[in-house]
Amino acid sequence: MAEAADIQGVPPAPARKRWLRRAVVLLAGTPVLAALVYSPAPEAQAAEAAAAVDVQLDGLAPAAPVKGDTLTISGTVVNNSREKITDAHVGLRVGPALGDRSSIDEVAERGVFQAGVDPAEVGAEFTVKIDSLPSKIAQTFTLKVPVDKLGLDKDGVYQLGVSLSGETESRQYERVLGIQRTFLPWQPEAAAKRSQLSYVWPLISTTHLTAETGSDEVQTPVFLDDSLAEELRPGGRLEQMVALGKDLPITWVIDPDLLYTVDAMTKGYRIRTADGRTVQGKNKAVAEQWLSTLESAVQGKKVVALPFADPDIASLAHRGKDVSGTLGQLRPATDKAKQAVETVLHVPATTDFSWPVDGAIDPSIVNVATSAGAHNVLTRSDSLQETGALGYTPTAARPIGAGTTAVVADAELSTAFQGDMLNAGNSALAIQRFLAHTLALNLQKTDSQRSFVVTPQRMPTASQAQTMAAAIRGLLPGRWTQPAELEAAAAATPDPRAATQVPGAGQYPEALSKQELPVAAFEKIRGTENTLDHFKVILTAPDRVEIPFGNTTNREMSASWRGRPEPALEYRDQVQKYLIGLTEKVKVIPKSDATLSGHSATIPVSVQNSLVQDTHNLVLRVRSANPTRLMIGDSGEDQQEVAVQGGHSQTVKFTANATASGPVEVTAQLFTIDGVPYGKARKFTVEATEVTPTVMLVIAGGVLLLVLAGIKMYASRKRVAARAAAEGENTQQSDESPDTGPQSADPSGTGETVDR
Repeated sequence: MAEAADIQGVPPAPARKRWLRRAVVLLAGTPVLAALVYSPAPEAQAAEAAAAVDVQLDGLAPAAPVKGDTLTISGTVVNNSREKITDAHVGLRVGPALGDRSSIDEVAERGVFQAGVDPAEVGAEFTVKIDSLPSKIAQTFTLKVPVDKLGLDKDGVYQLGVSLSGETESRQYERVLGIQRTFLPWQPEAAAKRSQLSYVWPLISTTHLTAETGSDEVQTPVFLDDSLAEELRPGGRLEQMVALGKDLPITWVIDPDLLYTVDAMTKGYRIRTADGRTVQGKNKAVAEQWLSTLESAVQGKKVVALPFADPDIASLAHRGKDVSGTLGQLRPATDKAKQAVETVLHVPATTDFSWPVDGAIDPSIVNVATSAGAHNVLTRSDSLQETGALGYTPTAARPIGAGTTAVVADAELSTAFQGDMLNAGNSALAIQRFLAHTLALNLQKTDSQRSFVVTPQRMPTASQAQTMAAAIRGLLPGRWTQPAELEAAAAATPDPRAATQVPGAGQYPEALSKQELPVAAFEKIRGTENTLDHFKVILTAPDRVEIPFGNTTNREMSASWRGRPEPALEYRDQVQKYLIGLTEKVKVIPKSDATLSGHSATIPVSVQNSLVQDTHNLVLRVRSANPTRLMIGDSGEDQQEVAVQGGHSQTVKFTANATASGPVEVTAQLFTIDGVPYGKARKFTVEATEVTPTVMLVIAGGVLLLVLAGIKMYASRKRVAARAAAEGENTQQSDESPDTGPQSADPSGTGETVDR
C-alpha cells in the first residue's frame, strides 16, 4: 500500500500531514486562496461582520432624486472589533427595484452582509478609502455618486447598501466588515395617477391643570408643575410642532384642553409645590408667544378638534360604560372642544372625528366613539385588516354601518417615526423608508386613485416631529403623492371590495388593554361628580366650581394617563380632596354645651361660609334626641333656611321648651334645599332644668306677699308724711296769730283754749 502511494506521488501518512500544513501556510500568504482555505461557515461570517464595523448613515440627499442629480450620502463607520482595520474603503451598492412593500420590510430587517443577496459595489471610483481604522475608533465619510451611474431604469424603490470592506490583522484579505441598507425612491417624472396623502399633525399634551383656583375673585388657575412651559419655549416639543407644521400640508388635530391650558397661562397662573403651597408661574410670555404663533399657523387650514382633554375612548368602552353617568361626559366634552378652538384660535373646527389610542377598535369602541356625534373613526390598518385578496392597499375610507366611516390609516407609515430620532442615522433611515413605502403604494397595480392617511403617535418628541417634517417635505415635489385634507380622505369614494368588518372584542391588543383606566377610576370620578352636584346647589355662582371641576372630570379620563397609573390615581385623589375641602368651608360651627333654665328659651346655632361667594338653598335642622325632656319646635325638630354671605357667619335661633330636667343631646345638621345632608352633623348637650307648678305657686305667693308688703309700707309712709305735713302747717299758723287781749281761764280744766 505504501509503495503504491509512492508511485502515485502521494506521500505516506506522516509526510502527508506535514505537506498539508505547509500548503496551508503557503496559501495563507495569498489573500484569495486564503479566503478559500479559511472560508468560515455563513453563521461565523455573519457573527464576524456583525461584531466588526457599525456603518451609520447620517444623511442622504436628495431623498428622492431626479435625473441629473448627484446623490450624496454621509455617515460614520465605527470599528467595534479588537483589531485594527487596514486597506479599507466605503462603497455603495445598488440593488434591483423591489417588487412590493413586503420586500422593503424584508430588506430593512436584514442583518449582516449576505454574499449573493446584497448587490455588488457601484464602482471603485465612487468609494472612500480608509487606510487605517484602529479599534473602537469612528471615522466619517461622504460618498458622492451621479444618479446616472446608479443603473436606475424603471420607476420603483431601489435598495441602497453602504458597506465597509477591508482587512484585519488576523484575516489579511479583503471582505465586507459591515453594511447599512436604506432605500432610494426613483420616479423622476410625475406619475399620471398620484395618491392622495392626508397627514395628521397632532397637538396634544398631558394633563397640566388642577381643579384648584386661587381664593381671589379672578380664580387664578393652579398647575401641577411648570413642565408645559418647557414644551412651549423655543426648541420645545410643542413649539417645534407649530413651527414645523405651519409650512406643511397637514391637518391639525388638536386637543382643546391644550389650548385652554395655555390660554390660562397667559392670564397668570400658579404652580403647586411639593409641600402643597403654590407659587407664581413665570412663563406667561412663553404661552402668549406660542398661542400667537399657532393662531397664525392654522389660518386657512383645516382643524379637527378632539373631545375636550382627549378622552380615552377604549377605556370608556371597556371599563367605564357600566359606571353611571360616565358616557354622558362625551357630549359636553365635544361641545366644549368646538367652542375652545373657535374662541382661542378664531378659526372654525370640526368635531366629526374620533381617534382611539393607536387606532385600535372593536364594536364597543366604535359605539362609544360615535355616541357624541362623530361620524368618522380614525383607525389603523393593523386593526381593521385586509384579507389580502385585493393585492393592493385600498383607499382609507371604509363604511362600517350606521352612517359611520372608518378612516383606516396606513400602519407602516403611521409608525415610521417612533423611537429615537435624535440619532441622525435613525432619522435618515426612517425618512427613506417612509418615502419608499409611499412610492410603493402608488405603484401598486390598480387603476383607481386612492387616498391614504397617516396618524402618527399622539405626542411626537421634537426630534420625531423634525423627522416627520423632513419626510413630508420629501414628498412635496408631488411626483407620486399629492396632499389632501383629512375630511377629504373621509369623504373619498370607498373601495367596494375593501374590508369593512370591525374586529371583535377578542382581537383588541392585550398590551393596549393593560394600559386602560380601571373601573375604579371611573367610580372615583363618579363620586367626585356626585359631590360636585350636591355642592353647586348651595352656591349663588355655581359656574365658579362647575366649570373647573367639569373640565377636570374630562382630564381624569384622558388618554394621556395610559402607562402612568400612579400619577393618574394621585391626580384623581387630589381632585376629590380639593373638592371636599371646598365643601367643608360651609359648615355648622361646633357648639359648646349649654344650660336651658326655665320652661322656654332659645338655642343659637351658627353657620360659617369661608368661600368667596355667597351660599343659599341651605336648610339648618336642629333635632332633640329626647323630645319628652327637651322639645324643639312642635315635634322635637325644627328647621330654618340659611343664606350666608361669603366670608361671613350667621347665627340662627331655635325655640326650645324644657318639660323635664336633665341633659339632652341636640344635633344640628345642614341640608340642601332638596333634602340631601350637607357637611358634618354637630352634636352638643343642653342641660334642661324643669320648673314644677307647686314651685311656681310658691314663687307666685312669695311675689304676692312682697307686693302687698310693699303696698302697705308705701301707704304707711304716705300717712306719716301727710301727718307731718299737717302738723307743720298748724304750728306755722299759731306763730303768726295777733294779740286780742286778756283771755278767760279754762273753766272746765281741760286745757283747751276757748276764744272769746
